[in-house]
Amino acid sequence: MIKIKHMNVPNLLTFFRILLIPFIIFAFYGKNVHSHWPWVAAFLFIVAAVTDYFDGYLARLWGQSTRLGRILDPIADKLLVASVLLILAYNQRLGQGFLIPAIIILCREVLVSGLREFMAEIRVGMPVTKLAKYKTAFQLIALPVLIIGDTPPVDGWQLPIIGGILLWVAAILTVITGYDYLRSALEHLDD
Repeated sequence: MIKIKHMNVPNLLTFFRILLIPFIIFAFYGKNVHSHWPWVAAFLFIVAAVTDYFDGYLARLWGQSTRLGRILDPIADKLLVASVLLILAYNQRLGQGFLIPAIIILCREVLVSGLREFMAEIRVGMPVTKLAKYKTAFQLIALPVLIIGDTPPVDGWQLPIIGGILLWVAAILTVITGYDYLRSALEHLDD
């Protein structure tokens, strides 16, 4: 049971982000009913992305950082991004050549999660770098663009290509930051 003292606004925002995931997926699949549903899914994704910014910002501003928040925030981010990448891939919305960056991003997330767990065991922190924050920003911009894709009224605007390019930029930053985390973890291995 989660104690009430951990239920501050930043942690509630993180829980809210996790709770939005099924609604994003449901809205995405609503495209089979009406063409406005991908817009709803993209809007919900943007709301979730905004909570990612505000939960950390408010936790620092109000001095409400908690262990629960430090654990849940990256998990919420990974669940959100992975869920959307998987539904986009399953529905063939990533287009030619854009499945590769999605795989790179998912593999990096698994790698970094494992590295963070290892580093936590030896009581070494792995702070989020500025470059990792840029990577997250590119992901959080690319994914709603890809969700909307060629949905009317923007068909013909090449949004899938723009979203794919943004996803490639995120993937490149993913490789760089993943390598940085791996190098940092390897420095702490016992011979």
